[in-house]
Amino acid sequence: MKENSNLTRSQIKDWWVERRLNYNIGLIISGFIAFILYVFVGVNFIMPYDEEFDITLFTIVFQGIGYLIMIVFANLFYSLGVTEDLNHNKENTDDFRKNLFNLGFWFSVSLPFLAPLWLLISYFLNFY
Repeated sequence: MKENSNLTRSQIKDWWVERRLNYNIGLIISGFIAFILYVFVGVNFIMPYDEEFDITLFTIVFQGIGYLIMIVFANLFYSLGVTEDLNHNKENTDDFRKNLFNLGFWFSVSLPFLAPLWLLISYFLNFY
């Protein structure tokens, strides 16, 4: 049986604000790890076959700026979690709130891994 948390609208907003830092730390860590995997896949699988693939200071800075922009968009979507919680958590349960946060968190931190995955897929499609 789910218990009502009986949080007010203000408390619900505070609940989400308290978790935003952890959300952003997760995004930064996953982006860093995904970039390391991207470099690993690129250097070991793509570079031996494609002379145009390179990783330079410019590409690192360019990808870093792109990722910061992605973090801004991710935070805009994070704010939709508050809206979803306020509008669709009719019983005001902590379970709903936690599940919504976890779904958004794990989805968001998994997205950066699409870049190295796509690079690996392109290796198998083009060079294997």
